Parts: sequence; structure tokens; C-alpha cells
Amino acid sequence: MRLYRSHVLICGGTGCTSSRSNEIKQEMEKYITEFGLENEVQVVMTGCFGLCEAGPIVIVYPEGTFYSRVKVEDAKRIVEEHLLKGRIVKDLLYYEAITEVSDTVKAVNEVEFYAKQMRIALKNCGVIDPESIDEYIAVDGYKALAKVLTEMTPEQVIEEITKSRLRGRGGAGFPTGKKWAFAASYQANQKYVACNADEGDPGAFMDRSILEGTPHSVLEAMTIAGYAIGASKGYIYVRAEYPIAVKRLNIAIKQAREYGLLGENILGTGFNFDIEIRLGAGAFVCGEETALIESIEGKRGMPRVRPPFPAEKGIWGKPTLLNNVETYANIPAIINNGAEWFASIGTEDSKGTKVFALGGKIKNTGLVEVPMGTTLREVIYGIGGGCPNGKKFKAVQTGGPSGGCLPEKYLDTPISY
Repeated sequence: MRLYRSHVLICGGTGCTSSRSNEIKQEMEKYITEFGLENEVQVVMTGCFGLCEAGPIVIVYPEGTFYSRVKVEDAKRIVEEHLLKGRIVKDLLYYEAITEVSDTVKAVNEVEFYAKQMRIALKNCGVIDPESIDEYIAVDGYKALAKVLTEMTPEQVIEEITKSRLRGRGGAGFPTGKKWAFAASYQANQKYVACNADEGDPGAFMDRSILEGTPHSVLEAMTIAGYAIGASKGYIYVRAEYPIAVKRLNIAIKQAREYGLLGENILGTGFNFDIEIRLGAGAFVCGEETALIESIEGKRGMPRVRPPFPAEKGIWGKPTLLNNVETYANIPAIINNGAEWFASIGTEDSKGTKVFALGGKIKNTGLVEVPMGTTLREVIYGIGGGCPNGKKFKAVQTGGPSGGCLPEKYLDTPISY
């Protein structure tokens, strides 16, 4: 394995890709070769860094130098000045990266936007190459799956998730452990685990960014869920409008099969579980779980009458566990760190963190993850930077078109689920 003195991380999320980050990578690799640095510098295309307003973003490690709004024509300067000569290209630095007093460059983790967050679901986004299973494994990927299959019974897994008090992040906030227990309680010759990645709210890109930045975390969590409830088959229902997410999911599934982490006899334990992708055609109603199931079955996406609920009769009438992307993204961390650790984060009634897509008239648009109990004021002003150009705050709309508008008097209300 080759060791490099510098790693250049380039945002490969949808936003930065639309601003030509792929071309920036190609140009940087061209000049790295031209200057003879190919054995010293590695360029990595990552998932979303979160600070979309500043994209395309390029971060150089080990210093953590944070370049923002990088253009294709800037690639040569970064390679020649920074990577070859060791000089910071100051006019490309993110505006918070230089202090007014000392002109000292700050590392990315000192930028206020990131310093006030706590990342669990987004932990690997912007950190690893999402198309490399080896990089995921290097940051403890599939460690939780190995622990579950070799050290825990299905009942113990469900108990751990229940004790964590994780609630579904799709909107309803139903206790995840209770949902898993329901699905496990029904007996059938076939059970299914499904992932709702049909994120339809305008301006919402939480699930998309997780799939683009850390697809293996979702595959690992779904496999753990399959073991817990006794399922051998999984489906990820994802929007066809998310081509980068679909591409990286397909790569991740192929890699996991090749490594024996999906398919038959996973890790030599005798447990069988595999995952397929189903593409949605953009119907907003398919975000509802029973309409999603209808669509997976090849039917028109229309909600079913409940009960029976999917845990009893879901895909093709078989017991089905259905969670959304963000819910699954928390599972490996809970197994690795323990239910008590997760339950120590947040408030008495709302545990863990929540991912938000910040959009609209705000300075720092992008993706954030904060502990439950954080106030909207802290998210909007402390992380988002407040309203631009001295404009007065009017209201914040939470939850897309299905949510409501909250006036300023609610800004100090803690976020809860």
C-alpha cells in the first residue's frame, strides 16, 4: 500500500459535480503527473462536504486547507503553488479560513460551520472515497456487521437498537427497535428489509447525500437488520433522479458481494442476505411506505389500507421491515459504540442527531447534522450564518411542503422528534 504525503479531497456530491468538480479532479491529476508528484499526492473524489454554498470544495490534507468556489482553471495553481512549492493559495481559501488579526490559516475542522456539528450519519461523507470498500473498512466499516454475526443473537441486536432509543428519521419518529421487534415476531418462509430512499421534498437532500457519500453504511445496516428480523432479501427504493447515488450504490453492492459481505454465507457464518435496487419514477406518493411497496412489486404507487402494516404483510404479502436512509445510517455506530453512547446524545425524549438540508435565504446553505435539542436559532444563525445582506428574518419552513412555517418566536425551541 502506497503512502502519500498529501491527500487532495474534492467534493463529489451532486451540487459540486454540477459545478464541474469532476473536471477539477481530472485537471489536478493531469498537473500532478506533469509536475512529477504522482507518487506523493493522491486525489480523492468524496461525498458531500456539507457546505454547499462554498462549492466546489477542495481540501488538502494533512493541513486541512479549505479551498472554496474552486474553478477548473484553479487546478494548476493549487498543484503548482500548494502541492509543489508549499504555498497556500490564499485567494481561494474559504472566507472564514483566515482570521482578520493574524492571517493564520485555519484547518477545516476549525471552520465554524463544522465546529458546531456532531456527525454520526454523515461521519464518512467528505472523508472517504464512497466508491472504495477498502476506505470504508479502514474507518471501521462492516465492523458492526462482523460483531453482530459473530457475537450477538438477533434478539440481542433488537434489544441494543431498542435501548438506543433511535426513532425513525423519515418523519413519523416511530421507535426503530419496536419496528424491528414487530417484523421479527412474524413467522414466514421469506422476509424482506427495505430502504426508503424516495426523498421527494423540494430542497431536501439528506438521504441523497448519505447514499452518495457513504453507501456502504446503508448496506451494512440493512444486512444487520436482515439478521435481526430473519430476512434474506433487501430492496433499496431510490429515485431515478439521483444518478450519482444510484451509481455508487451499484458499485457498493458489487464490492460487498465480492468481499463476501453480501450474498450467501456472509463472513462464513451461514447467514444469507442480498440487496437489489429498485428505481422510483419520481412519484411523491411513493415516499409513503405502502405506496413504495406497491411500486417495488411493479404496481402503481398507491397507498394501501392499514392495518395490516408492512411488518406483518409487506412486499408480496411477506413481513417487511422498512426504514429510511438516515435511520439505517445510524445503526453501525450504535452497534460499534453501544446503545448507552447513542442515548447519551440529544434530549430525554429525542436521542441522537438529526441531519438537515439548509436552503433558502441563508448565508451557509448546505447539509448539517446536529444533536437533538439544538435550537433552530443555533442552526440558522450559529451554523447557517443567518440571513444574507442584513435582511430581517421572517420565518423558517421545516419538513418541506408537508411541514409548517415557524415565526421568530419559535427559534429557541429545541429540535426534537
